[in-house]
Amino acid sequence: MQILLANAKIMFEKSEVKALTEPKFQSVADELAMEMASLDIDALAKELDCSRALAAENWRRYQNFFTAEKLPAIMAYNGQAYKHLKAKTLGEETLRFGQDHLWITCFLYGLLRPMDAIVPYRMEHCVKLDLTDDKPINTFWKDMLTDVLIDSVKADDGILVHLSTEEYEHLFDWKRVMQEVKVIHPLFYVRQKDGGLKMQAVWAKSCRGAMVRFILQNQITNPEELKAFSYEGFEYIPHLGETPFASDATADELYPHFVRE
Repeated sequence: MQILLANAKIMFEKSEVKALTEPKFQSVADELAMEMASLDIDALAKELDCSRALAAENWRRYQNFFTAEKLPAIMAYNGQAYKHLKAKTLGEETLRFGQDHLWITCFLYGLLRPMDAIVPYRMEHCVKLDLTDDKPINTFWKDMLTDVLIDSVKADDGILVHLSTEEYEHLFDWKRVMQEVKVIHPLFYVRQKDGGLKMQAVWAKSCRGAMVRFILQNQITNPEELKAFSYEGFEYIPHLGETPFASDATADELYPHFVRE
């Protein structure tokens, strides 16, 4: 079972834990970073669609890209999902399991394993560079990443637990991914007063991180075991009365619901 988790925009600058491995697409990230470093602050603000102050911070980051301290990818991000993943408290055995089963999606590095060495950066899906042939960077990555993801899932057990976000599906030929491997996409909802279900972004991000932690700590390889996930009041409920984990499940049944009543 392979797992997808999105990166986060907020990053730490240092880590007490040393990274162990080189990202699979380090050379591509280097080329992208070099071109980003060639842009001035105003051009960066336009490409990253951010404030000038934030662009200035990331201009400095790209200037220091090849000399900055490297961090393990799983401990480099500080977004909502990672606050609940709590990677710094994971043991060595858990991290080793994660190294074989977890992919972190990323617009600069493409795909990362947890202990891959990265430096602080900011990259958006809409960035267009000479290297990307003036196409959005998520389109640029698609041909490189699709086979890598599919092959890694097939080399495992053919099951992908999708805890990334829709934005990062564009890094891949997602139609091919859905056709060639079994994708399980957990969904997290809060019960409303009228009985309806609503997805709230903060809770969804928190639960994605917590579920990754649950999978890694328990070294889960059977998706049926995801039913046991429980966090901050979120519990598994059968979708339309059918189990989404059955081997003969249809596409509509591959979205297990976890609800906070």
